[in-house]
Amino acid sequence: MTPHPRLPLQAVLFDMDGTLVDTERLWWEAVEHVARRRLTEADHPEVLGRPVEHTAQWLAEATGAPAADIARELHREFTGRVRTGTVPRPGALDLLDALARDGVPTALVTASPRAVADMVLDALGRGRFAVSVTADDTDRTKPAPDPYLAACRALGVDPAACVAVEDTPTGVSSAEAAGCAVLAVPSLAPIDAAPGRTVRESLVGVTPKELRAMVTHELRVMSWNLWLGGTKVDDHRAKQLKAILETGADVVGLQETGGTAAQELAEALGWHHHRAGENLGIISRHPITARLGDPDVGFYGAAGVRIRIAPGRGVDVWTAHLHYTPYGPYASAFDGLSAAELIAHEEVRLAQMRDTLRWIAGTSLPSVPVVLVGDFNCASHLGRPDVEWPVTKAAEAAGLSDSYREAHPDPVADPGPTWSPIHPVHEDGSGRPEPQDRIDYVLHRGLTVLDSWTYVSGTPRPWPDVARNDWPSDHAAVVTTFAVRAANRQAVTRGNHCGRGG
Repeated sequence: MTPHPRLPLQAVLFDMDGTLVDTERLWWEAVEHVARRRLTEADHPEVLGRPVEHTAQWLAEATGAPAADIARELHREFTGRVRTGTVPRPGALDLLDALARDGVPTALVTASPRAVADMVLDALGRGRFAVSVTADDTDRTKPAPDPYLAACRALGVDPAACVAVEDTPTGVSSAEAAGCAVLAVPSLAPIDAAPGRTVRESLVGVTPKELRAMVTHELRVMSWNLWLGGTKVDDHRAKQLKAILETGADVVGLQETGGTAAQELAEALGWHHHRAGENLGIISRHPITARLGDPDVGFYGAAGVRIRIAPGRGVDVWTAHLHYTPYGPYASAFDGLSAAELIAHEEVRLAQMRDTLRWIAGTSLPSVPVVLVGDFNCASHLGRPDVEWPVTKAAEAAGLSDSYREAHPDPVADPGPTWSPIHPVHEDGSGRPEPQDRIDYVLHRGLTVLDSWTYVSGTPRPWPDVARNDWPSDHAAVVTTFAVRAANRQAVTRGNHCGRGG
């Protein structure tokens, strides 16, 4: 298998104080000097990641001195220390250089004032950052999302495709409220891991690849009709396992399971499984957190599961099998039916698709993407535009996109047939060529397609000499790799903040 492309990491947004440079310690020392006492852990919430004005007001309430005078003294003490004591944090410059080599833009996002940020930029090198946002540039600073949103706007990037690197809970709150993934490298105060957040002891050894993985998880989905469980081919179960491993699939929607295939394949792989009726099943390397649809569905119909691929990242995966008669490609190729007559032939499958879509609509959640795979036993309006094939049109109207056609938009150059690798000629003995059509699909809503292809192992012998085939099915499988991104978390933090911070 060739490597598939990745959804790009659009930008990395760096906090300054305590993250890139060891100024959090300098700020702590400046506050201690002005407060004329040693600070303790109890003082963290009023000092770390806070703007000058906040800490000055806190000290004013404790001492009775004017807050404006304290703010001026804090600023003077801190800037003096920055001029003489700016030291890059371990691993910071190496990570900035690696991102530059990979062409990933970076921004400096700080709650310090512009005067302090400019001193640090001079020390680190202004050319390392495409954008800088300081406390002087937004009405509200951290923990409000405004600074990170401003940086994303300036870069022209999606916050959900960015990683923010922070060292304080205040900064983490700001970045997560903006919708960014967060790499937390605590300096003075501890930070807990959470969905969409990674915690490291330092930036040493952090790579762009690691940051890229934080933005998106990949999910490889396979649709496969096993052909009566695979029983027409010798040693079919071992060959099925080999095919699944070769594709690198993470979840497989199965049709014609013969009742036990889903359980047996899952047990052999060490995966999770769901069996519905005697024909449908889903196996997944990711945990199944819910079973959807009718567990006693008949030979035709649909069944689904909700899987958890990472904390805070779930996907609903459905598998469907629609009735095979009357078969539209035969009616078109052999009987010469008109477009209107072919559409009328789809009534049974269209009703089954509508039932499937109602199940999906009744169980789906707004924040959870949906994948619908299956053997639909019908052509697609995207591959044969001479007919408005209603089954695939209905799925499209419900917001489901055809992943194969997203990856291969030209149906002439990439027809992607799945029926049938073992039927080059029609099995009625007439010698007529078998219509080779794409009737198996991986549809989706809410995901990004990275790649999609059809898959058959070996060179299958034609029917009926199939017992020794490496490929244990009469259908090709369809495999799609998706990018699954965390939900964009938006929040509003009340209050005005300006000055120095994280």
